Order: sequence, then C-alpha cells, then structure tokens
Amino acid sequence: MGLLDGLIGGAVGAEMVTVANQLIAKHGGVSGIVNQLQQQGLGATVNSWIGAGPNQPISADQVHQAFGPEVIRDLAAKAGMTPQELAQKLSQMLPQMLDKLTPDGTVPR
Repeated sequence: MGLLDGLIGGAVGAEMVTVANQLIAKHGGVSGIVNQLQQQGLGATVNSWIGAGPNQPISADQVHQAFGPEVIRDLAAKAGMTPQELAQKLSQMLPQMLDKLTPDGTVPR
C-alpha cells in the first residue's frame, strides 16, 4: 500500500491503513486532510500533530464532525465496522499518522 504501511501499519493494523489511504485520497492528499480539519476549527489540534511537541487529542465526535457523516459512513462500510467504531479508531490514528507524515514539520503538497 505504500508509505503508510511502513509508517503506521504495525501500530494500527492493515484495515486502518486502507481506511487512511482512502481518507487521504478522498481529500486530495495530506494537505487536504489538514485543510479540512483546520476549516472545522481544529487548527490548533492538527498543528500540534505537524509541529514538534506533544500531539493534542481529537475525539471521535470531532472526527465525525470534521469529515462528515457521509464520508465516515462510506469508509466504515468499506472497512466492515460501524461509523462510531471508525470515528473512534480514526481519533486514535490521525494524530500519529499526521505526525509521522510530516516529520520535518511541513505538510507535503
């Protein structure tokens, strides 16, 4: 699957790597995910994942709101889980994923 396999595959499992790849593709890349989260009022949170220092948490409800029920429902169906389960797993995975995909503190374009 590429980059995410090596970065986070072991930590979150293959099903979530697939979901992460689909989420990234749906939003036009890492920068699209960052922009989406920033537009939803989560700029400080997402910036903590990109920059140095501790990663701020994001709740499952915030994930659901940020990406919208349709996206979460679609990705959950493809992964064989409920939207609530997916949002919870994404809330645990997103900080780590974006932290690892922005090692020098810049968002890839």
